[in-house]
Amino acid sequence: MPVADLDLNALNSATKYPSIFTYHELAQGGRLLDRATTFTGDVILTEKVDGTNARIISLPGGDYLLGSREELFYARGDRVWNPRLSIVDALRPLAERITSPDTGAVVYYLEVYGGDKISRASGEYTSGQTVGHRLFDVATLQPSTLEQPRAAIAAWRDNGGQDFLTEDELTTVAKTEGIELTPRLATVAASELPTGIEAMQAFLTRHMPTTLVALDPDVSGRSEGIVLRTSDRSVIAKARFQNYERTLKLQNKRH
Repeated sequence: MPVADLDLNALNSATKYPSIFTYHELAQGGRLLDRATTFTGDVILTEKVDGTNARIISLPGGDYLLGSREELFYARGDRVWNPRLSIVDALRPLAERITSPDTGAVVYYLEVYGGDKISRASGEYTSGQTVGHRLFDVATLQPSTLEQPRAAIAAWRDNGGQDFLTEDELTTVAKTEGIELTPRLATVAASELPTGIEAMQAFLTRHMPTTLVALDPDVSGRSEGIVLRTSDRSVIAKARFQNYERTLKLQNKRH
């Protein structure tokens, strides 16, 4: 499965990170509706880091590709690469050292953050140019997936076909490869999750008062929010401070 033999458009489509829905349903204009995602069992809470979504696609034999959520930027050995969003500079050393799979591909999904242009929230993590990354998901990909027509690959991905690791598997891979995960905040029973908008904002504030991934000792900024996920990753949702603040502000205006 060397890079030269791959249909890169198919690989790009098959490895794009899927959209994660908000914990409360999101309406037009960024307002949340009073309908919460249903979870069962234990729910793992992790910090949602505000940066840019990036991928390392690791292939047999040591080949790899790097990309953002939408595009592939770099393949191992390229002498010229797209410097956009600092992804290549941030992730190439990691991609060079991680263990190559025997077959298929392993896709590492990371948030690259900090710097001065990666996101509008960079100042919440660094007062200078420091760039960091945190792993938040890993998926495996079989070569047969890439043999399907492009439309079929997109439908497979959009309907949950990607094979993501469970929380235990993800933790093991992160430890084995020496990659820091997004911070694990707590594990709570689904019955403990708030269902109301105001209650969820209070829940966020209680569990995530400031970021846990600051890159400079003199910076302890605000977190973007929390990602909620079951241990098998069958249900996953995000809760962002901004959405709750906007919704409550609009509600207060009505009253």
